[in-house]
Amino acid sequence: MSYQNLNGNWNYPTNIRAGAGRIMELADCVKELGMHSPLLVTDSGLAELPMVKDAIKLCIANGLSCGLFSQIKSNPNGENVTEGVAAYHAGNHDGIIAFGGGSGLDAAKAIALMVGQDRPLWDFEDVGDNYLRVNVAGVAPIVAIPTTAGTGSEVGRASVIVDEEKHLKRIIFHPKMLPSIVILDPELTVGLPPHITAATGMDALSHNLEALCSPFYHPLAEGIAIEGVRLVKEYLPRAVSDGSDIEARTQMLVASTMGATAFQKGLGGMHALAHPLGALYDAHHGLLNAILMPYVLQANKEVINERIVRLARFIDLPDCTFDGFLNWVLDMRSSLNIPHTLAEIGIDQQQQSLVAAMAIEDPSAAGNPINFTTDQYQQIFINAVTGKL
Repeated sequence: MSYQNLNGNWNYPTNIRAGAGRIMELADCVKELGMHSPLLVTDSGLAELPMVKDAIKLCIANGLSCGLFSQIKSNPNGENVTEGVAAYHAGNHDGIIAFGGGSGLDAAKAIALMVGQDRPLWDFEDVGDNYLRVNVAGVAPIVAIPTTAGTGSEVGRASVIVDEEKHLKRIIFHPKMLPSIVILDPELTVGLPPHITAATGMDALSHNLEALCSPFYHPLAEGIAIEGVRLVKEYLPRAVSDGSDIEARTQMLVASTMGATAFQKGLGGMHALAHPLGALYDAHHGLLNAILMPYVLQANKEVINERIVRLARFIDLPDCTFDGFLNWVLDMRSSLNIPHTLAEIGIDQQQQSLVAAMAIEDPSAAGNPINFTTDQYQQIFINAVTGKL
């Protein structure tokens, strides 16, 4: 099926403006949310690129004052959020433009939450009813603009932030952290190098796949997830081989947004392991999920076999069995130059016990189809280091 027009205006799960060139609507979006002096939050790598400077110029040309905060690590931490809050207040800002990949978007949403709070950041970790502690009136409005197609953080109600003191990733959650307006402009992703396109695209696949396999009941999320997987199959190889393919870039942005919408149903073992590994080794989140994917799938096989067979049929694989699907994952990873083992990115077995203990405590573990024990997580981790499937 070919689409003649890849522009759209959607209100699920929030107001989304999709299409090439729609970054030009940024100032209108900012004004629509009542902002006069937004703070654009992005990571330090993007801050020097023309797309960020152009976004700020666009705001200024439309009568807005616009600040910039970019002191954000690839895995944002609590200190980054605290410094962002200080910059927000110092500049008398009244809203947030979240701009960038997962790190920039997550940090920006956490900053938007914290600018109106009296409690410390970790008091709002996604545990129990902690979110009820939030002063809702103090949360700043957010316009989100993703520049990678992977995390889907632009439609998320949470941020993953590293607690450096305890060397773990914490999920900060509140419904008001969901950006009010999202701009999905594929032209902003054209400059992504192939290896980042591949790793972030596999992250989108992991979100859709784990959401589909999660045991919780959410048919709407399942429907979104299965189509999200199909979009990745069709368009990720194209986006990696030709970064200027606007159709492929658009569809991958959509697949990313779909993944983060679908994982309201739950995530699973890939993320339960990727989160501690990211905190301990400062490794790229999407790449970790891409490497872990087949090992976690194999460990879940007995429970997810029926769903995977149905998925294989939907995405039109030649071999519609679990093994056929697993082989497709392995073949696509190989074609995208994704490493087969964690050892290839410098992660060994030395901290296997700690990784397993952190994985079982990670909130994502609750959504895995099998309630893995610490020993099982340890074995999956060892398999991913050694390449044993």
